[in-house]
Amino acid sequence: MGPVLCCPAMNADRPARLICMNKPYGVLSQFTAEGRWQGLKNFIDLPGVYVAGRLDADSEGLLLLTNDGQLQARIADPRFKMEKTYWVQVEGEPDENALAALRQGVQLNDGMTRPARASLMSEPPALWLREPPIRVRQSKPTAWLELGIREGRNRQVRRMTAAVGFPTLRLIRAAIGPYQLEGLAPGQWRDADPAGAQG
Repeated sequence: MGPVLCCPAMNADRPARLICMNKPYGVLSQFTAEGRWQGLKNFIDLPGVYVAGRLDADSEGLLLLTNDGQLQARIADPRFKMEKTYWVQVEGEPDENALAALRQGVQLNDGMTRPARASLMSEPPALWLREPPIRVRQSKPTAWLELGIREGRNRQVRRMTAAVGFPTLRLIRAAIGPYQLEGLAPGQWRDADPAGAQG
């Protein structure tokens, strides 16, 4: 999916503002609720800011918002190559062959992915409980991966891990370029320096 379009006159006369938010599970990357999913307005009430990039309702973690159209485009558009880092809990224990495939690129129904950064990791530090919790099969172990990609296809990380035989159970975006999730509880947000996205 392409970048989320912004209002053409997005606060052109105001200083650029950038917000880092920890989007909880079950919340859309938009302000209005839809069906069973909540909207961002339940957590952040700042007029004139818009989402830069998207994160699926069933994924968690770092979401950036800004009042600056050029900044929004730079963050959301894969052409600017801001790496997005994900913590991915998968069913099973990926071996080196699976990691090598992710690093080289995997074939999806919409083409080959670009090479990714992929490694096993311990459970993320200070990990919060998800509501509802993931479904775990007692007969199947789980593992955590850190995955870095520079693309933005629809549900790409989930499709990549499934393609190498390890379905995603939980997906948390930990970073976008220099911006980190660290220190934010679900639903919390903070201001960040827009200069980091200027490139």
